Formats: sequence, structure tokens, C-alpha cells
Amino acid sequence: MLETQVRHPLEPLSEEEIAAAVAILREQKILPARHRFVQVTLDEPPKHIVLGYHDGDPIDRAASIVLLARPPGTGWGTVVTLPAPRAGRGRAPPAGPPPITLEEFDECERACKASPEYREALRKRGITDLDLVIVDPWSAGSYGEDEGRRLSRALSWVRLNPNDNAYAHPIENVIAVVDLDRMEVVRIEDYGVVPVPMQPGNYTPDAVGTLRTDLQPLDIHQPDGPSFTIDGHAIQWQKWHLRLGFTPREGLVLHTVAYEDQGRLRPILYRAALSEMVVPYGDPAPTHQRKNAFDAGEYNIGALANALELGCDCLGEIRYFDAVLVDSAGRPFTLRNAICLHEEDYGILWKHFDFRTGEAEVRRSRRLVISSISTVANYEYGFFWYLYQDGTIQFEVKLTGIVSTGAVPPGEKPAYGQLLNADGLYAPNHQHFFNVRLDLDIDGPVNQVYEVHTEAPPLGPENPYGNAFRSRATLLSHESEAQQLVDPLSGRYWKIVNPTVSNSLGEPVAYKLMPGENVRAFALPESSIAKRAAFMTKHLWVTPYAPDEIHAAGAYPNQHPGGAGLPTWTAADRLIADTDVVLWYTFGAHHIVRPEDWPVMPVNYIGFMLKPIGFFDCNPALDVPPPAGHDGHCHV
Repeated sequence: MLETQVRHPLEPLSEEEIAAAVAILREQKILPARHRFVQVTLDEPPKHIVLGYHDGDPIDRAASIVLLARPPGTGWGTVVTLPAPRAGRGRAPPAGPPPITLEEFDECERACKASPEYREALRKRGITDLDLVIVDPWSAGSYGEDEGRRLSRALSWVRLNPNDNAYAHPIENVIAVVDLDRMEVVRIEDYGVVPVPMQPGNYTPDAVGTLRTDLQPLDIHQPDGPSFTIDGHAIQWQKWHLRLGFTPREGLVLHTVAYEDQGRLRPILYRAALSEMVVPYGDPAPTHQRKNAFDAGEYNIGALANALELGCDCLGEIRYFDAVLVDSAGRPFTLRNAICLHEEDYGILWKHFDFRTGEAEVRRSRRLVISSISTVANYEYGFFWYLYQDGTIQFEVKLTGIVSTGAVPPGEKPAYGQLLNADGLYAPNHQHFFNVRLDLDIDGPVNQVYEVHTEAPPLGPENPYGNAFRSRATLLSHESEAQQLVDPLSGRYWKIVNPTVSNSLGEPVAYKLMPGENVRAFALPESSIAKRAAFMTKHLWVTPYAPDEIHAAGAYPNQHPGGAGLPTWTAADRLIADTDVVLWYTFGAHHIVRPEDWPVMPVNYIGFMLKPIGFFDCNPALDVPPPAGHDGHCHV
């Protein structure tokens, strides 16, 4: 019998626990004859148990398992308790196609290359060396066709040589519709031959040529080690306390984030993670009109995380955390260095120069960086959480990698994309929408959410000179009121208040969600993707806490016709005032591609902040010491 040795209920499953959970399922003989394991993760205990846990309390362990039955290509979930061999706690009925697994990337490519129709489509374009062809299994979406089959609409590119960047050479107008459960090509859709662009698009040093020679070393040294401490997956840095988690679908997860204030540990976030993301393309051309990837729900973006490298992905005094995952056969494995933890200088924290005395007080800002990077075929996504000394929490996505490409005949200009070279290579217009689930506990679980904007009263007795403006806060009491869009012109933000706790001014303590760069979705409401990714149609959603409401587009978005997740849950218009609330924030990157984004894209940054607003009685970073080597003053 497995002996679990964990020190906290939220500690991720070990390889031994995953192997034991898989063995229990097999012993129970409830697995379909043909199946794949999609994910095995910690079945997180109920929130009240976690919050009430004390060192030494007994810990119940359980594994949440998602499998794929092949055929008919449906997913089902179950929970296995550990170490006792009791299975079936909370088993869910088949609900829809689960994500495309990493193994299916290779299998789909082999199935395409085995198809006579596919090879004939390539031959028409002068391509005979299949070893130089790559195939990406794009999710099929839901368009009322091929119902009941788990499909991919696979797209193809070709290399000029084994080390060439294939995305410079798209095989336009060839779509292989592949049944992923039978791994067979259903049909080839060929919309006519477009010459394959032949101009290389390589970016390695040997392809670039002469590199800059004036870049001097920039070294980060912490001779006494970092300022944070680690105990398992528990982190303490400055006044911050939190725990790290990782799942195949969400990737990096933050748990029980709290700030130590005057000897008291004050909760802020119970759980924060990427809930869902989608990349809708805005090009009606046959190859691109159905490109809409849910990189979390359809591809398990956490399972695609990189093994990070010191000096490349992370710089400084680094500590890494591994992620324990499972392959499709149910074998656990460890992905090394999936999470990077370090601290970095972030410029000025606060400053004032007294010109009468000639003295300045200045403090340097330092932030804790928690990051993970995933590669989804051509694209890279870096997910970064930052904790600041003044109580601010920031989430930032760094988008890079290679844009998805297409081809037009030489001399033609695409209407819905940007030419990248004179050989007909182009990149379609697209957007990236991310939804982050924020289970906020501002000084406790009883919270309220307010919409706050700034307005100017009309000219009159209240505003005789026309200069006055003030903020207005409106309580959002039900879910229907809390489906909102950003409004930067009014300075809109959303305030999460604990009405039962007051600061020294007698005002309720609060944090505010500060939107960063954002955009609306341009897909029409009638479109398939707007229905399937309804979360992207609003920037803010608020729901009452429910432990099974985790993913904004529902548990199984792959080929789902739409309406699952937030639209279904919020249809009840539940009360969200004076209760445990969850904020779902959607933010979008609008990518009208530039020539400068080719052949590999410079990082684009997008995200949001959670900032204290009356949570503290004054600037909580006053006690940060002066820069090293100074006596408390910076003299001018």
C-alpha cells in the first residue's frame, strides 16, 4: 500500500501517487478497452479543509483523472482516493472530446503521410519528400459537420532542408481532416494550388550572419543567496506567503496568497490560474477560416511547458520546480524545471527629493517572479506572476515564437493579413484571449465587487469652474450585473471589498483589478467561435465560489458547440454580494502582424494588476531599507 508523505493538502501529486492512482483504476476494471490518459492531477480538497489545515493534521489524498475513450472519442473523469483502493468518487459521465494529446501530434502527422490523397495533394505542389513535411493538428471546432467524431483539421508546411524553418513554407489550401481516434484521414480538402513560398525564414545565429559585438555582460549576483525561502511548494518572500501548483491544463497555479501585515497574515487570493485561452483568426480564406485554438482546453497548455534553462529563460539566483505529468499510457514522468522562481530589481519603488534640504529618500523596488513557458506548435506563451513589495500582484503573458503563416500567389496582397516577404508568405490577422480565474479572499471569504469609474459633474453650483471629477462605485449584486467591458476613457476598474473589515479610516479594506492593454473580440456574435468562447465577449465575469466551476469555456471545449462554462453558470443570475466570489478576467492581444514579427516575433506583453486600495493604512513599503551602501539618505 502506498504511504503518502506530504506536508500540506495542496502539495502536487508525486510520481508514486500518480502510478498508484492509475494502478487502482486498472484493478477496478472500469477502463474502456481502448483509452488514453489525458491528465492525472491532485483532486484539490474542499476549500474549508485547506483553510482550516494545521501542521500535523491528517491529509486525505485523491487523484482527479481525465481519460479518453477510443472510440467514440469522448472523455470522462473520475476521482481515485489514495492510498486506499477506492475508485469512482464523483465519476462524471461522458461529456465530449477531451484535449488533443502530445502523442497525437506525431500520430496525426504519420496518418496524413500514409494517406494517398494527402500525398497526391502534395505532389500537385511539387512536394515528394515527406520527411521534410510537418503537420500541425489544429482543432476542428464545431461547424455542424462530422458530428460524433473527434477530429483535427490538420495544416501542413514543408522544410527546404532538415534544419529549415518550415513555417516559412506553408502548403496553402490543403486541409487534412483526420479522425484522431482511428488515426485515419477522413478526407482531403484541396482549394487549389498556391505556390509554396521558397524564401527561407531562419533565425539561428548561422542564418542571421554577423551578430552584435557591443553587448557587454550583464550579470546578476546575490552572494548571500535569494531573499525567499522554500518549503516543498510553499514560498515565503518579504511579507508574501503562497504555495505553487501546476496542472496539465492550466499550467502554473498560485494557491493561498497572503501578505504579512503588522504580525498578521492577511489572505488575498485563494487560487489563481489561467482558466482558458483562445486564438480566433480573422481570415476568411479556406485554410484559415476555422483556425480557433483553445490552447488550454484543446491542447493542455501546461503539458506543453518547456524545461527552462538558466541564463536563457531565467536570469539571476534561480530556483526551479518540477512538474509531474502522465503520458497517454498512464505512465508518470517528471518535467524538469517547469517553473522558474527568482527575484529581480524593478527600478524605483518610491522617492522624494526635498529641494530645501537637498536630500532625497529613495527605495529600490524588487519583485518576486514566478514563471512558466509553453510551446504550442509555432507559438510560445510565457506566463509570469509578479509579487511586489507594496502589495501589488501582477499577471503578465509574454507572447513570442513564430506566427502562423499562409500563402498567396506572388504579386497578390492578402486582405486579412500581412505580407512577410515578396514570395507570397503572409500571416493572417488574429487575436489571443486569456481568461484568468481569480478566487479572491480579501481578508476573508466574504467579499463584494464594485464597478468604479470616474465622472465629471456638469457645470453648475457643484462644479462652477468645470474642473471637478470624482469616482463612482456601483455594487454588483448579481451575476448579470457583473458581465462588463473595460472602459479606459472612464478609468474603469473593479474593486473587491471585504465589508466586514475596516482600515484605520473606517473604510472597508479592498483590492482593485486594474485592466492593462485590452481589446474586444471581433468575431461576430453569430459565429461559431463567439458561441464556443463566450468568455471572450466580456472582460469581467463574477460568480459565487463553486469548486467545480474552473474552466471558463467548460470542461470539454474541444468541438463543443458553445454555451458551456460561464454562460451556463451565470444564467441563474446568482447573488454575488456578501459571499465568496470568483472573478474571471479576460484580456486580449490584438495581433495585426508586422513585418518585424518575422521570422520570430519579439515578445509582446499583456496582462493586468491587482492593487491594494485601502487594504493597508498607508504605503506598506515604507519599511523597505535604503539601497545597499547608503546611510538612509541619497545626498545630492
